[in-house]
Amino acid sequence: MVATSRGFASPPDFKLTRLGLAFHPHPQPHPSTATNAGRPWDLRKRRRRLSLPRADPPVVTLITCCCSDSVVPILSGKTVDKADDRRFDSKKRAHRAAGVQASAALPFFASSSSSSPAQSRFLSKQEKHYPRCTPRNSGPQSRDSPPKRDTGIANEKEWGISLLNENVNESGTNEDGSTWYRESGEDLGNNGYRCRWTRMGGTSHDASSQWKETWWEKSDWTGYKELGVEKSGRNAEGDSWWETWQEVLHQDEWSNVARIERSAQKQAKSGTENAGWYEKWWEKYDAKGWTEKGAHKYGRLNEQSWWEKWGEHYDGRGSVLKWTDKWAETELGTKWGDKWEEKFFAGIGSRQGETWHVSPSGERWSRTWGEEHFGNGKVHKYGKSTTGESWDIVVDEETYYEAEPHYGWADVVGDSSQLLSIKPRERPPGVYPALDFGSLSPPVDEPPDEFSPQ
Repeated sequence: MVATSRGFASPPDFKLTRLGLAFHPHPQPHPSTATNAGRPWDLRKRRRRLSLPRADPPVVTLITCCCSDSVVPILSGKTVDKADDRRFDSKKRAHRAAGVQASAALPFFASSSSSSPAQSRFLSKQEKHYPRCTPRNSGPQSRDSPPKRDTGIANEKEWGISLLNENVNESGTNEDGSTWYRESGEDLGNNGYRCRWTRMGGTSHDASSQWKETWWEKSDWTGYKELGVEKSGRNAEGDSWWETWQEVLHQDEWSNVARIERSAQKQAKSGTENAGWYEKWWEKYDAKGWTEKGAHKYGRLNEQSWWEKWGEHYDGRGSVLKWTDKWAETELGTKWGDKWEEKFFAGIGSRQGETWHVSPSGERWSRTWGEEHFGNGKVHKYGKSTTGESWDIVVDEETYYEAEPHYGWADVVGDSSQLLSIKPRERPPGVYPALDFGSLSPPVDEPPDEFSPQ
């Protein structure tokens, strides 16, 4: 399994075979926590390994499953993706790419990867010869494909949002009998509120597949600006999906500091198996360097379920907090997981974590570990496990951590040109915006009922 910046950023290791999915639940450590099943590593740039006894929990291999081909035009020529090297490129967006791809025959498990040559066989004539949004009266391009897992928050340019400057309400029928519609308009409200929107969608000739997509931009006299997308659909196999993306600019009422927030939610559900997944991603930035990032994920494939949560917080003055908690279970009662946390400021800080495993009979194995960094070249490392191993040493070691986000305020401003270019309604002389001093932070959304942990 390929480790990403968040440890195993997808469910526990899936490996694609010709006839099904082999499930390997052994958790993988996060590179920045420097653990191997809970065993500390040195965190220098050369990352020397500290030799300690190993007592890994048992690896459980479960039944494979066979899957029929999907009619959704998404195939992949690779079974394993590379870790997202763009994480260290400030000119690229900061998203957390998965190190694993599941079966291409299950479109709701598709993750980011290159398309294979075979994919062109599944593209419709309209998809081959028309751009993302075709000229007036020719109908919008069909987008009856689910979102991809572990692709993080897309850049606004990837969505290609193009709002019409006039009210439109049109529909039509394609040569294959499928129907389409497209409409656009503008909604006005108090405090200079304006929302320009475009909706489009289509249905196959036999109504077995359907897709919908909405684009919008919002603004008001307080300086608030928002760009967003929502899409949903289903296919002839019964697979269904939903996705939303938002990018917001606003000014904090208490500090008068500008903020940009980006978020994405994605979910997909199989129509033929007890399988599906849900993800929520968010990023928040302000002009003083404060940054917050995180994700919540859940997935299920027949008798196997997994969860993952992670977060990063930079206060803009050198203090950083990072954490990850991921776990999985099977209907047979096997459970396993891994979690860690690090806190640093001015070269002084700590790391700690735990790797654990529970057998169907209830037998528990765990290994805990910790590090204290004193800022003087000395690091205290300690840990123990339920099998009797333990260590408690002080070593000479350089402390390494990220005091600033690899993708920050300057980067998100540079990638938000369409958001920043939204023009609000003209404000009449003598009219001032009404400010709401309540919290602008939305409540944390939970996964839909059918994806909630049991």
